[in-house]
Amino acid sequence: MPILITILVLEFHIPDYQPGHLLAALLAQWPLILSYVFSYFYVGTLWLFHHDYFNMLQRIDRNVNMLNLLMLFSITLLDYPMSLVADALTTGNRQDMQTAFIVYDLVALFISATFYFMYAYLHHHQDLKKPGISMAFYAAIKFDPVRSVTIYGLAIVATFWSVWLGAILLAGGIIFHFLAYLRMSRQLEQAKGGTA
Repeated sequence: MPILITILVLEFHIPDYQPGHLLAALLAQWPLILSYVFSYFYVGTLWLFHHDYFNMLQRIDRNVNMLNLLMLFSITLLDYPMSLVADALTTGNRQDMQTAFIVYDLVALFISATFYFMYAYLHHHQDLKKPGISMAFYAAIKFDPVRSVTIYGLAIVATFWSVWLGAILLAGGIIFHFLAYLRMSRQLEQAKGGTA
Protein backbone atom coordinates (compact mmCIF):
# COMPACT_ATOMS: atom_id res chain seq x y z
CA MET A 1 0.00 0.00 0.00
CA PRO A 2 2.88 2.46 0.49
CA ILE A 3 3.56 1.97 -3.24
CA LEU A 4 -0.04 2.95 -4.02
CA ILE A 5 0.39 6.16 -2.03
CA THR A 6 3.45 6.92 -4.16
CA ILE A 7 1.42 6.27 -7.32
CA LEU A 8 -1.27 8.69 -6.14
CA VAL A 9 1.21 11.54 -5.95
CA LEU A 10 2.34 10.88 -9.53
CA GLU A 11 -0.91 12.57 -10.62
CA PHE A 12 0.69 15.90 -9.72
CA HIS A 13 2.14 17.72 -12.71
CA ILE A 14 3.52 21.22 -13.09
CA PRO A 15 0.59 23.24 -14.46
CA ASP A 16 0.72 25.28 -17.65
CA TYR A 17 1.13 28.92 -16.69
CA GLN A 18 2.27 32.25 -18.00
CA PRO A 19 5.32 33.83 -16.33
CA GLY A 20 4.22 35.62 -13.19
CA HIS A 21 1.04 33.51 -12.84
CA LEU A 22 2.36 30.35 -11.19
CA LEU A 23 0.43 30.99 -7.96
CA ALA A 24 -2.88 31.23 -9.82
CA ALA A 25 -2.07 28.04 -11.74
CA LEU A 26 -1.25 26.22 -8.51
CA LEU A 27 -4.44 27.44 -6.82
CA ALA A 28 -6.38 26.15 -9.82
CA GLN A 29 -5.12 22.66 -8.94
CA TRP A 30 -7.16 22.62 -5.70
CA PRO A 31 -9.41 19.76 -6.93
CA LEU A 32 -6.37 17.52 -7.45
CA ILE A 33 -4.91 18.45 -4.07
CA LEU A 34 -8.23 17.87 -2.29
CA SER A 35 -8.76 14.51 -4.02
CA TYR A 36 -5.20 13.49 -3.19
CA VAL A 37 -5.51 14.42 0.51
CA PHE A 38 -8.72 12.40 0.91
CA SER A 39 -7.32 9.45 -1.05
CA TYR A 40 -4.05 9.49 0.90
CA PHE A 41 -5.99 9.59 4.18
CA TYR A 42 -8.21 6.74 2.94
CA VAL A 43 -5.36 4.50 1.74
CA GLY A 44 -3.38 5.24 4.91
CA THR A 45 -6.32 4.23 7.09
CA LEU A 46 -6.82 1.02 5.09
CA TRP A 47 -3.12 0.23 5.51
CA LEU A 48 -3.42 0.69 9.28
CA PHE A 49 -6.45 -1.64 9.36
CA HIS A 50 -4.67 -4.21 7.23
CA HIS A 51 -1.46 -4.07 9.28
CA ASP A 52 -3.12 -4.35 12.70
CA TYR A 53 -5.68 -6.94 11.65
CA PHE A 54 -3.09 -9.28 10.13
CA ASN A 55 -0.93 -8.95 13.24
CA MET A 56 -3.75 -10.66 15.14
CA LEU A 57 -3.34 -13.84 13.11
CA GLN A 58 -1.11 -16.68 14.16
CA ARG A 59 -1.23 -18.30 10.73
CA ILE A 60 -2.59 -17.67 7.25
CA ASP A 61 -4.18 -20.23 4.92
CA ARG A 62 -4.68 -20.18 1.15
CA ASN A 63 -8.17 -18.65 1.39
CA VAL A 64 -6.89 -15.75 3.50
CA ASN A 65 -4.21 -15.16 0.88
CA MET A 66 -6.82 -15.15 -1.88
CA LEU A 67 -9.09 -12.77 0.05
CA ASN A 68 -6.09 -10.56 0.79
CA LEU A 69 -5.24 -10.50 -2.92
CA LEU A 70 -8.80 -9.39 -3.71
CA MET A 71 -8.65 -6.73 -0.97
CA LEU A 72 -5.35 -5.34 -2.24
CA PHE A 73 -6.68 -5.32 -5.81
CA SER A 74 -9.70 -3.29 -4.71
CA ILE A 75 -7.47 -0.72 -2.99
CA THR A 76 -5.23 -0.30 -6.05
CA LEU A 77 -8.29 0.90 -7.98
CA LEU A 78 -8.43 4.13 -5.92
CA ASP A 79 -6.03 6.08 -8.13
CA TYR A 80 -8.49 6.08 -11.04
CA PRO A 81 -11.57 7.57 -9.28
CA MET A 82 -9.28 10.06 -7.51
CA SER A 83 -8.18 11.33 -10.93
CA LEU A 84 -11.76 11.36 -12.20
CA VAL A 85 -12.98 13.42 -9.23
CA ALA A 86 -10.09 15.89 -9.58
CA ASP A 87 -10.75 16.34 -13.29
CA ALA A 88 -14.52 16.66 -12.89
CA LEU A 89 -14.15 19.24 -10.09
CA THR A 90 -11.78 21.20 -12.31
CA THR A 91 -14.27 21.40 -15.18
CA GLY A 92 -17.20 22.00 -12.83
CA ASN A 93 -19.62 20.04 -15.02
CA ARG A 94 -22.41 18.64 -12.80
CA GLN A 95 -22.94 15.47 -14.84
CA ASP A 96 -19.21 14.70 -14.87
CA MET A 97 -18.94 15.31 -11.13
CA GLN A 98 -21.90 13.03 -10.55
CA THR A 99 -20.27 10.26 -12.59
CA ALA A 100 -16.87 10.73 -10.93
CA PHE A 101 -18.26 10.62 -7.38
CA ILE A 102 -20.34 7.54 -8.16
CA VAL A 103 -17.29 5.74 -9.57
CA TYR A 104 -15.37 6.64 -6.39
CA ASP A 105 -18.29 5.40 -4.27
CA LEU A 106 -18.40 2.11 -6.18
CA VAL A 107 -14.69 1.51 -5.65
CA ALA A 108 -14.98 2.41 -1.95
CA LEU A 109 -17.99 0.11 -1.62
CA PHE A 110 -16.01 -2.70 -3.26
CA ILE A 111 -13.10 -2.14 -0.86
CA SER A 112 -15.44 -2.30 2.15
CA ALA A 113 -17.03 -5.48 0.77
CA THR A 114 -13.61 -7.17 0.55
CA PHE A 115 -12.95 -6.28 4.19
CA TYR A 116 -16.32 -7.81 5.08
CA PHE A 117 -15.43 -11.04 3.25
CA MET A 118 -12.13 -11.18 5.16
CA TYR A 119 -13.80 -10.49 8.52
CA ALA A 120 -16.50 -13.08 7.85
CA TYR A 121 -13.99 -15.74 6.83
CA LEU A 122 -11.78 -15.20 9.86
CA HIS A 123 -14.82 -15.12 12.14
CA HIS A 124 -15.59 -18.69 11.01
CA HIS A 125 -11.96 -19.84 11.23
CA GLN A 126 -10.98 -19.04 14.78
CA ASP A 127 -7.99 -21.39 14.58
CA LEU A 128 -6.16 -18.81 12.43
CA LYS A 129 -6.26 -16.16 15.14
CA LYS A 130 -3.93 -15.66 18.05
CA PRO A 131 -5.40 -17.25 21.18
CA GLY A 132 -5.08 -14.09 23.28
CA ILE A 133 -7.71 -12.19 21.27
CA SER A 134 -11.21 -12.54 22.69
CA MET A 135 -14.37 -13.28 20.71
CA ALA A 136 -15.82 -10.01 22.04
CA PHE A 137 -13.24 -8.14 19.99
CA TYR A 138 -14.37 -9.76 16.74
CA ALA A 139 -18.03 -9.34 17.60
CA ALA A 140 -17.44 -5.60 18.13
CA ILE A 141 -15.83 -4.95 14.74
CA LYS A 142 -17.39 -7.49 12.36
CA PHE A 143 -20.16 -5.17 11.13
CA ASP A 144 -17.96 -2.13 10.48
CA PRO A 145 -17.51 -3.04 6.78
CA VAL A 146 -21.30 -3.41 6.44
CA ARG A 147 -21.76 0.05 7.93
CA SER A 148 -19.31 1.57 5.44
CA VAL A 149 -20.96 -0.28 2.52
CA THR A 150 -24.23 1.30 3.66
CA ILE A 151 -22.68 4.78 3.76
CA TYR A 152 -21.28 4.44 0.24
CA GLY A 153 -24.57 3.01 -1.02
CA LEU A 154 -26.40 6.02 0.40
CA ALA A 155 -23.78 8.30 -1.19
CA ILE A 156 -24.49 6.78 -4.61
CA VAL A 157 -28.23 7.31 -4.23
CA ALA A 158 -27.78 10.85 -2.85
CA THR A 159 -25.48 11.84 -5.73
CA PHE A 160 -28.36 11.46 -8.20
CA TRP A 161 -30.17 14.28 -6.38
CA SER A 162 -27.29 16.36 -5.05
CA VAL A 163 -23.65 16.04 -6.07
CA TRP A 164 -22.52 17.86 -2.94
CA LEU A 165 -24.60 15.72 -0.58
CA GLY A 166 -23.13 12.65 -2.27
CA ALA A 167 -19.63 14.11 -1.85
CA ILE A 168 -20.27 14.76 1.85
CA LEU A 169 -21.43 11.17 2.35
CA LEU A 170 -18.39 9.88 0.47
CA ALA A 171 -16.12 11.95 2.73
CA GLY A 172 -18.15 10.72 5.70
CA GLY A 173 -17.49 7.12 4.68
CA ILE A 174 -13.75 7.76 4.56
CA ILE A 175 -13.83 9.48 7.96
CA PHE A 176 -15.90 6.57 9.33
CA HIS A 177 -13.08 4.18 8.34
CA PHE A 178 -10.61 6.21 10.38
CA LEU A 179 -12.89 6.35 13.43
CA ALA A 180 -13.54 2.61 13.10
CA TYR A 181 -9.80 2.02 12.98
CA LEU A 182 -9.27 4.01 16.19
CA ARG A 183 -12.04 2.02 17.88
CA MET A 184 -10.58 -1.27 16.64
CA SER A 185 -7.12 -0.27 17.88
CA ARG A 186 -8.45 0.53 21.36
CA GLN A 187 -10.40 -2.73 21.50
CA LEU A 188 -7.35 -4.66 20.35
CA GLU A 189 -5.33 -3.20 23.22
CA GLN A 190 -8.06 -4.22 25.65
CA ALA A 191 -8.34 -7.69 24.09
CA LYS A 192 -4.60 -8.16 24.56
CA GLY A 193 -4.88 -7.09 28.17
CA GLY A 194 -3.30 -3.68 27.58
CA THR A 195 -4.64 -0.31 28.55
CA ALA A 196 -7.25 1.43 26.45
